[in-house]
Amino acid sequence: MSELFLGHPFIAPVIELARQAGEVILPYWRADVAVTSKADDSPVTAADLAAHHLILAGLTALDPSIPVLSEEDADIDQSVRAGWQRWWLVDPLDGTKEFIAGSEEFTVNIALIEQGRVVFGVVSMPTSGRCYFGGAGLGAWRSDVNEAPRQIQVREAPAVGEAFTVVASRRHTSPEQERLLDGLSEGLGELKLANIGSSLKFCLLAEGSADCYPRLAPTSQWDTAAAQGVLEGAGGEVLELSGEPFSYPARASLLNPFFLALPAKAAWRERLLTLARS
Repeated sequence: MSELFLGHPFIAPVIELARQAGEVILPYWRADVAVTSKADDSPVTAADLAAHHLILAGLTALDPSIPVLSEEDADIDQSVRAGWQRWWLVDPLDGTKEFIAGSEEFTVNIALIEQGRVVFGVVSMPTSGRCYFGGAGLGAWRSDVNEAPRQIQVREAPAVGEAFTVVASRRHTSPEQERLLDGLSEGLGELKLANIGSSLKFCLLAEGSADCYPRLAPTSQWDTAAAQGVLEGAGGEVLELSGEPFSYPARASLLNPFFLALPAKAAWRERLLTLARS
């Protein structure tokens, strides 16, 4: 695998680290794991914390000069983060609600950030062993157990006879998002909605199984960065509603602004931006 990734020496070890994190998560899955609530009322389990500690140790060993911002260790003052030029952005278990419900739709997310932009991301599925990874200028791949990694690419339009597919969250929507979907349907015909949990929403776009992922509802930085790297490597982009590239500056809040994920060369790009701003 290393021959594919001479462009960045950290990708292969981070893939392995994400796989190891999945191994420490799985014993807790469908095992009536205890759930506690954090200050923002989001759930956390022993699986989240076990994966966090493993990833933190592994990334520190890889390069101790690169700080780590993890969902499970995010209480780092903005003044400190503002001095970071390069850092890791980690969600040790993305989709904790899916995990608690017994779904397979949870992931391990690890991204390398430089100057607020994603260099590359790794999104690993513990239940299946599937892993997505990539970054802008590096390409994107999907790896399945006992198979060679295969390069993935966004589709610029659905195949003839296939519906325009929008990825939506099972748990999160908003009136703004519903209005945007109605507007897209008026211009592109009846939409097919693909509902899936965690950062896998981006990965559906990256592998050409869906066309658009509008998110006009809250997310946190660790929810999106790794999968954004995969999508950008596959020829996609993530935009703020202003049309500016989606980035990760050292804001006081770790909540993301609303965003649109789509193929970079989509013919309907401007229509989507216009609808999102209306």
